[in-house]
Amino acid sequence: MPLVSMRQLLDEAAKGGYGVGAFNVNNMEQIQAIMEAARETKSPAIVQASRGARAYSQDNFLYHLMLAAAELYPEIPMALHQDHGNSPETCKSAIDLGFTSVMMDGSLMSDGKTPSSFEYNVQVTREVVELAHAKGVTVEGEIGVLGGIEDGHGAGGTGLEHVTDPEQAVEFVEKTGVDALAIAIGTSHGAYKFSQKPTGETLKMDILIEIHRRLPRTHLVMHGSSSVPQDLQDVINKYGGKLRPTWGVPVEEIQLGIRNGVRKVNVDTDNRLAMTGAIRKVLWETPEKFDPRDYNKPARDAMQKVVALRMTQFGQAGHAGDYKPVPLAEMAKRYAEETVSV
Repeated sequence: MPLVSMRQLLDEAAKGGYGVGAFNVNNMEQIQAIMEAARETKSPAIVQASRGARAYSQDNFLYHLMLAAAELYPEIPMALHQDHGNSPETCKSAIDLGFTSVMMDGSLMSDGKTPSSFEYNVQVTREVVELAHAKGVTVEGEIGVLGGIEDGHGAGGTGLEHVTDPEQAVEFVEKTGVDALAIAIGTSHGAYKFSQKPTGETLKMDILIEIHRRLPRTHLVMHGSSSVPQDLQDVINKYGGKLRPTWGVPVEEIQLGIRNGVRKVNVDTDNRLAMTGAIRKVLWETPEKFDPRDYNKPARDAMQKVVALRMTQFGQAGHAGDYKPVPLAEMAKRYAEETVSV
Protein backbone atom coordinates (compact mmCIF):
# COMPACT_ATOMS: atom_id res chain seq x y z
CA MET A 1 0.00 0.00 0.00
CA PRO A 2 1.41 3.43 -0.83
CA LEU A 3 1.96 6.00 1.88
CA VAL A 4 -1.35 7.72 2.59
CA SER A 5 -2.34 11.03 4.09
CA MET A 6 -2.67 11.17 7.85
CA ARG A 7 -6.00 12.94 7.36
CA GLN A 8 -7.46 9.74 5.95
CA LEU A 9 -6.24 7.69 8.92
CA LEU A 10 -7.66 10.20 11.40
CA ASP A 11 -10.98 10.55 9.57
CA GLU A 12 -11.40 6.79 9.72
CA ALA A 13 -10.39 6.77 13.39
CA ALA A 14 -13.07 9.37 14.11
CA LYS A 15 -15.67 7.19 12.39
CA GLY A 16 -14.59 4.22 14.47
CA GLY A 17 -14.13 6.11 17.73
CA TYR A 18 -10.51 5.06 18.24
CA GLY A 19 -7.08 6.68 18.43
CA VAL A 20 -3.98 6.07 16.32
CA GLY A 21 -0.55 5.92 17.87
CA ALA A 22 2.14 8.05 16.23
CA PHE A 23 5.55 6.54 16.88
CA ASN A 24 8.88 8.33 16.37
CA VAL A 25 11.71 6.71 14.47
CA ASN A 26 15.41 7.28 13.93
CA ASN A 27 16.58 4.04 12.33
CA MET A 28 15.66 0.81 10.55
CA GLU A 29 15.00 -1.26 13.66
CA GLN A 30 12.41 1.18 14.96
CA ILE A 31 10.55 1.23 11.64
CA GLN A 32 10.61 -2.57 11.57
CA ALA A 33 9.26 -2.74 15.13
CA ILE A 34 6.33 -0.45 14.29
CA MET A 35 5.45 -2.30 11.10
CA GLU A 36 5.65 -5.73 12.72
CA ALA A 37 3.40 -4.48 15.53
CA ALA A 38 0.97 -3.07 12.96
CA ARG A 39 0.85 -6.40 11.14
CA GLU A 40 0.49 -8.32 14.41
CA THR A 41 -2.46 -6.18 15.51
CA LYS A 42 -3.82 -5.36 12.02
CA SER A 43 -3.47 -1.65 12.72
CA PRO A 44 -3.02 1.49 10.61
CA ALA A 45 0.26 3.21 11.42
CA ILE A 46 1.61 6.73 11.78
CA VAL A 47 5.39 6.82 11.61
CA GLN A 48 6.88 10.20 12.47
CA ALA A 49 10.29 11.80 12.36
CA SER A 50 11.52 14.87 14.18
CA ARG A 51 14.03 17.30 12.74
CA GLY A 52 16.62 15.58 14.91
CA ALA A 53 15.72 12.20 13.46
CA ARG A 54 15.95 13.51 9.92
CA ALA A 55 19.40 14.93 10.63
CA TYR A 56 20.54 11.74 12.37
CA SER A 57 19.38 9.27 9.73
CA GLN A 58 19.66 11.61 6.73
CA ASP A 59 16.49 12.27 4.77
CA ASN A 60 16.99 9.87 1.89
CA PHE A 61 17.89 6.95 4.14
CA LEU A 62 14.79 7.54 6.24
CA TYR A 63 12.44 8.04 3.32
CA HIS A 64 13.60 4.96 1.46
CA LEU A 65 13.25 2.87 4.61
CA MET A 66 9.63 4.04 4.66
CA LEU A 67 9.18 3.08 1.02
CA ALA A 68 10.56 -0.35 1.87
CA ALA A 69 8.05 -0.61 4.72
CA ALA A 70 5.19 0.27 2.37
CA GLU A 71 6.40 -2.41 -0.04
CA LEU A 72 6.87 -5.11 2.60
CA TYR A 73 3.63 -4.39 4.49
CA PRO A 74 1.14 -3.69 1.67
CA GLU A 75 -1.86 -4.36 3.89
CA ILE A 76 -1.02 -1.56 6.35
CA PRO A 77 -2.26 2.00 5.67
CA MET A 78 0.64 4.15 6.77
CA ALA A 79 1.35 7.87 7.01
CA LEU A 80 4.78 9.47 7.23
CA HIS A 81 4.61 12.54 9.46
CA GLN A 82 7.01 15.41 10.17
CA ASP A 83 6.95 15.87 13.93
CA HIS A 84 7.33 19.43 15.30
CA GLY A 85 8.29 21.27 12.16
CA ASN A 86 9.81 24.54 13.38
CA SER A 87 9.23 26.62 10.25
CA PRO A 88 7.40 26.59 6.92
CA GLU A 89 10.75 25.78 5.30
CA THR A 90 11.14 22.61 7.38
CA CYS A 91 7.61 21.52 6.48
CA LYS A 92 8.17 22.27 2.79
CA SER A 93 11.34 20.17 2.78
CA ALA A 94 9.39 17.26 4.27
CA ILE A 95 6.61 17.62 1.70
CA ASP A 96 9.14 17.80 -1.14
CA LEU A 97 10.79 14.63 0.16
CA GLY A 98 7.52 12.68 0.22
CA PHE A 99 6.12 13.02 3.73
CA THR A 100 2.33 12.69 3.65
CA SER A 101 1.75 14.78 6.77
CA VAL A 102 3.53 17.64 8.51
CA MET A 103 3.27 19.43 11.82
CA MET A 104 3.84 23.15 11.80
CA ASP A 105 4.57 23.89 15.44
CA GLY A 106 4.09 27.63 15.45
CA SER A 107 3.50 27.61 19.20
CA LEU A 108 7.26 28.18 19.38
CA MET A 109 9.47 30.46 17.32
CA SER A 110 11.74 28.89 14.70
CA ASP A 111 14.40 28.26 17.35
CA GLY A 112 12.08 25.56 18.72
CA LYS A 113 12.38 26.97 22.23
CA THR A 114 10.80 30.41 22.56
CA PRO A 115 7.00 30.63 22.95
CA SER A 116 5.52 32.62 20.06
CA SER A 117 2.53 34.92 19.73
CA PHE A 118 -0.90 33.77 18.60
CA GLU A 119 -0.60 35.94 15.50
CA TYR A 120 2.74 34.41 14.50
CA ASN A 121 1.36 30.90 15.05
CA VAL A 122 -1.64 31.58 12.82
CA GLN A 123 0.53 33.13 10.11
CA VAL A 124 3.07 30.33 9.72
CA THR A 125 0.53 27.55 10.19
CA ARG A 126 -1.80 29.01 7.57
CA GLU A 127 1.15 29.30 5.16
CA VAL A 128 1.91 25.59 5.59
CA VAL A 129 -1.76 24.60 5.26
CA GLU A 130 -2.01 26.36 1.89
CA LEU A 131 1.19 24.72 0.66
CA ALA A 132 0.41 21.24 1.99
CA HIS A 133 -3.26 20.98 1.06
CA ALA A 134 -2.44 21.86 -2.54
CA LYS A 135 -0.53 18.57 -2.60
CA GLY A 136 -2.97 16.52 -0.52
CA VAL A 137 -0.71 16.55 2.54
CA THR A 138 -2.14 16.71 6.07
CA VAL A 139 -1.27 19.51 8.48
CA GLU A 140 -1.16 19.35 12.27
CA GLY A 141 -0.88 22.57 14.25
CA GLU A 142 -0.37 23.31 17.93
CA ILE A 143 -1.98 25.87 20.20
CA GLY A 144 -0.60 26.23 23.70
CA VAL A 145 2.92 25.05 24.59
CA LEU A 146 3.95 21.63 25.88
CA GLY A 147 6.48 21.25 28.66
CA GLY A 148 9.84 19.52 28.61
CA ILE A 149 12.51 19.28 25.92
CA GLU A 150 13.17 16.42 23.53
CA ASP A 151 15.50 16.28 20.51
CA GLY A 152 16.40 19.86 21.34
CA HIS A 153 12.80 20.97 20.86
CA GLY A 154 10.62 22.40 23.60
CA ALA A 155 10.15 25.32 25.95
CA GLY A 156 10.97 23.35 29.11
CA GLY A 157 8.81 23.74 32.18
CA THR A 158 6.12 21.46 33.52
CA GLY A 159 3.61 21.81 30.71
CA LEU A 160 1.21 23.87 32.82
CA GLU A 161 2.69 27.28 31.98
CA HIS A 162 0.95 27.61 28.59
CA VAL A 163 -2.20 25.45 28.72
CA THR A 164 -4.45 25.74 25.67
CA ASP A 165 -7.34 28.18 25.88
CA PRO A 166 -10.47 26.58 24.33
CA GLU A 167 -11.73 29.84 22.84
CA GLN A 168 -8.36 30.52 21.25
CA ALA A 169 -8.27 26.96 19.91
CA VAL A 170 -11.51 27.57 18.03
CA GLU A 171 -10.18 30.80 16.54
CA PHE A 172 -6.92 29.10 15.56
CA VAL A 173 -8.67 26.28 13.69
CA GLU A 174 -10.98 28.72 11.91
CA LYS A 175 -8.08 30.93 10.79
CA THR A 176 -5.65 28.18 9.75
CA GLY A 177 -7.74 25.28 8.44
CA VAL A 178 -5.54 22.65 10.12
CA ASP A 179 -6.56 19.00 9.92
CA ALA A 180 -5.39 18.14 13.43
CA LEU A 181 -4.75 20.17 16.55
CA ALA A 182 -2.18 19.41 19.23
CA ILE A 183 -3.22 20.90 22.55
CA ALA A 184 -1.36 21.61 25.79
CA ILE A 185 -3.09 20.08 28.79
CA GLY A 186 -0.13 19.46 31.09
CA THR A 187 1.81 16.81 29.19
CA SER A 188 5.49 17.26 28.37
CA HIS A 189 8.24 15.80 26.22
CA GLY A 190 10.77 13.29 27.52
CA ALA A 191 10.77 10.70 30.30
CA TYR A 192 10.61 13.02 33.30
CA LYS A 193 7.03 14.19 33.02
CA PHE A 194 5.61 13.94 36.55
CA SER A 195 7.05 13.42 40.05
CA GLN A 196 3.98 11.39 41.01
CA LYS A 197 1.17 9.64 39.17
CA PRO A 198 -0.86 12.37 37.45
CA THR A 199 -4.60 12.74 37.88
CA GLY A 200 -7.26 14.16 35.58
CA GLU A 201 -6.73 17.51 37.26
CA THR A 202 -2.97 17.41 36.73
CA LEU A 203 -3.57 16.74 33.06
CA LYS A 204 -6.40 19.28 32.67
CA MET A 205 -8.63 16.73 30.98
CA ASP A 206 -11.55 19.10 31.49
CA ILE A 207 -9.92 21.50 29.03
CA LEU A 208 -9.49 18.72 26.47
CA ILE A 209 -13.15 17.79 26.83
CA GLU A 210 -14.21 21.42 26.44
CA ILE A 211 -12.09 21.86 23.31
CA HIS A 212 -13.68 18.75 21.79
CA ARG A 213 -17.13 20.11 22.63
CA ARG A 214 -16.32 23.30 20.76
CA LEU A 215 -14.45 21.60 17.90
CA PRO A 216 -16.21 18.26 17.43
CA ARG A 217 -14.94 17.82 13.86
CA THR A 218 -11.30 18.67 14.55
CA HIS A 219 -8.93 15.78 15.23
CA LEU A 220 -7.18 16.41 18.53
CA VAL A 221 -3.61 15.29 19.23
CA MET A 222 -1.98 14.38 22.53
CA HIS A 223 1.77 14.97 22.54
CA GLY A 224 4.12 13.77 25.26
CA SER A 225 1.88 10.76 25.86
CA SER A 226 4.33 8.03 26.76
CA SER A 227 3.23 6.21 29.89
CA VAL A 228 6.80 5.56 31.10
CA PRO A 229 5.94 2.15 32.62
CA GLN A 230 7.70 1.20 35.83
CA ASP A 231 8.72 -2.21 34.48
CA LEU A 232 10.64 -0.59 31.60
CA GLN A 233 12.40 1.73 34.04
CA ASP A 234 13.24 -1.24 36.27
CA VAL A 235 14.93 -3.15 33.45
CA ILE A 236 17.20 -0.21 32.65
CA ASN A 237 18.14 0.35 36.28
CA LYS A 238 18.67 -3.36 36.92
CA TYR A 239 21.30 -3.48 34.22
CA GLY A 240 23.35 -0.43 35.13
CA GLY A 241 21.03 2.48 34.33
CA LYS A 242 20.34 5.38 36.69
CA LEU A 243 16.86 6.64 35.83
CA ARG A 244 15.25 8.85 38.46
CA PRO A 245 11.74 7.88 39.61
CA THR A 246 9.21 9.29 37.17
CA TRP A 247 5.64 8.88 35.97
CA GLY A 248 4.17 9.27 32.51
CA VAL A 249 0.63 9.69 31.19
CA PRO A 250 -1.64 6.85 32.39
CA VAL A 251 -3.19 4.86 29.57
CA GLU A 252 -6.63 5.33 31.08
CA GLU A 253 -6.26 9.12 30.75
CA ILE A 254 -5.28 8.70 27.09
CA GLN A 255 -8.33 6.50 26.58
CA LEU A 256 -10.48 9.22 28.15
CA GLY A 257 -8.97 11.62 25.64
CA ILE A 258 -9.76 9.23 22.78
CA ARG A 259 -13.39 9.15 23.90
CA ASN A 260 -13.31 12.95 23.62
CA GLY A 261 -11.87 13.60 20.20
CA VAL A 262 -8.20 12.59 20.46
CA ARG A 263 -7.31 10.76 17.26
CA LYS A 264 -3.49 10.92 17.27
CA VAL A 265 -1.39 9.94 20.29
CA ASN A 266 2.36 10.61 20.21
CA VAL A 267 4.58 7.96 21.80
CA ASP A 268 8.37 8.01 21.80
CA THR A 269 9.90 7.67 25.27
CA ASP A 270 8.27 4.29 25.98
CA ASN A 271 9.92 2.84 22.88
CA ARG A 272 13.29 4.32 23.76
CA LEU A 273 13.06 2.84 27.25
CA ALA A 274 12.13 -0.59 25.89
CA MET A 275 15.01 -0.66 23.41
CA THR A 276 17.59 0.68 25.86
CA GLY A 277 16.58 -1.84 28.51
CA ALA A 278 16.88 -4.73 26.07
CA ILE A 279 20.32 -3.58 24.89
CA ARG A 280 21.57 -3.09 28.45
CA LYS A 281 20.37 -6.57 29.41
CA VAL A 282 22.25 -8.26 26.57
CA LEU A 283 25.49 -6.39 27.19
CA TRP A 284 25.26 -6.87 30.96
CA GLU A 285 24.54 -10.59 30.85
CA THR A 286 26.82 -11.42 27.91
CA PRO A 287 29.63 -8.85 27.91
CA GLU A 288 31.60 -10.94 25.45
CA LYS A 289 29.11 -10.19 22.66
CA PHE A 290 29.95 -7.51 20.11
CA ASP A 291 27.76 -8.23 17.08
CA PRO A 292 25.18 -5.39 16.83
CA ARG A 293 22.59 -7.96 15.78
CA ASP A 294 22.91 -9.62 19.18
CA TYR A 295 21.44 -6.56 20.90
CA ASN A 296 19.55 -4.79 18.11
CA LYS A 297 17.20 -7.73 17.56
CA PRO A 298 16.11 -7.94 21.23
CA ALA A 299 15.78 -4.15 21.21
CA ARG A 300 13.57 -4.29 18.13
CA ASP A 301 11.46 -7.05 19.68
CA ALA A 302 11.05 -5.07 22.91
CA MET A 303 9.85 -2.00 21.02
CA GLN A 304 7.47 -4.09 18.93
CA LYS A 305 5.89 -5.42 22.13
CA VAL A 306 5.28 -1.89 23.45
CA VAL A 307 3.91 -0.60 20.14
CA ALA A 308 1.55 -3.56 19.74
CA LEU A 309 0.24 -2.99 23.26
CA ARG A 310 -0.35 0.71 22.62
CA MET A 311 -2.08 -0.02 19.32
CA THR A 312 -4.44 -2.33 21.15
CA GLN A 313 -5.01 0.10 24.02
CA PHE A 314 -5.70 3.00 21.66
CA GLY A 315 -8.33 0.94 19.82
CA GLN A 316 -6.75 0.96 16.36
CA ALA A 317 -6.10 -2.79 16.34
CA GLY A 318 -8.14 -4.62 13.72
CA HIS A 319 -8.81 -1.54 11.58
CA ALA A 320 -6.04 -1.79 8.96
CA GLY A 321 -8.34 -3.36 6.39
CA ASP A 322 -11.35 -1.10 6.87
CA TYR A 323 -10.71 1.18 3.91
CA LYS A 324 -8.82 1.68 0.67
CA PRO A 325 -6.03 4.26 0.40
CA VAL A 326 -6.92 7.64 -1.09
CA PRO A 327 -4.10 9.00 -3.29
CA LEU A 328 -2.65 12.38 -2.32
CA ALA A 329 -3.83 13.82 -5.64
CA GLU A 330 -7.40 12.93 -4.71
CA MET A 331 -6.93 14.46 -1.26
CA ALA A 332 -5.71 17.65 -2.95
CA LYS A 333 -8.92 17.78 -5.00
CA ARG A 334 -11.00 17.34 -1.84
CA TYR A 335 -9.18 20.17 -0.11
CA ALA A 336 -9.72 22.42 -3.14
CA GLU A 337 -13.44 21.59 -3.12
CA GLU A 338 -13.65 22.35 0.59
CA THR A 339 -12.02 25.74 -0.01
CA VAL A 340 -14.47 26.59 -2.80
CA SER A 341 -17.47 25.56 -0.72
CA VAL A 342 -16.32 27.80 2.12
